[in-house]
Amino acid sequence: MLRQTCKKILANTQLQPQLRASSLGIARHYHERVVDHYNNPRNVGSFDNSDPDVGTGLVGAPACGDVMKLQIRVDDKTGKIVDAPTEWVKGQQMEDVVSIKNTEIAKHLSLPPVKLHCSMLAEDAIKAAVKDYTAKRAKLNGSSTEAASSEKAAEA
Repeated sequence: MLRQTCKKILANTQLQPQLRASSLGIARHYHERVVDHYNNPRNVGSFDNSDPDVGTGLVGAPACGDVMKLQIRVDDKTGKIVDAPTEWVKGQQMEDVVSIKNTEIAKHLSLPPVKLHCSMLAEDAIKAAVKDYTAKRAKLNGSSTEAASSEKAAEA
């Protein structure tokens, strides 16, 4: 998942460590974190969608190619995310990750203005994965109260 995001971020660029130039000749600088994740992908792969401890968020606009799939695995007892394609959400409570804003993601990665839509996709994908997990849990537990409170948090 992260590799796909990094590929989008680095689309139409040369992989020189210091300076990347677009096909239009406009110089762009990508933060070393982005380049590192592109060159050394980690946390890649997929979880089983039918696993009740897995939440899947699939967001974007397929018509223009901007799609992001993000999956989380949650410890049902603690409510903590135990596995995800990003270090940023691992070990955090679901209530905390839904408060992550795209501006924080963009700042952390030092994204150029033309790539801010990638951070918006990431925020939406996190919220969608949490919403999917809580909906699965509600079905298993037969409780709509738990799902409703988590969905409100995810929509915030």
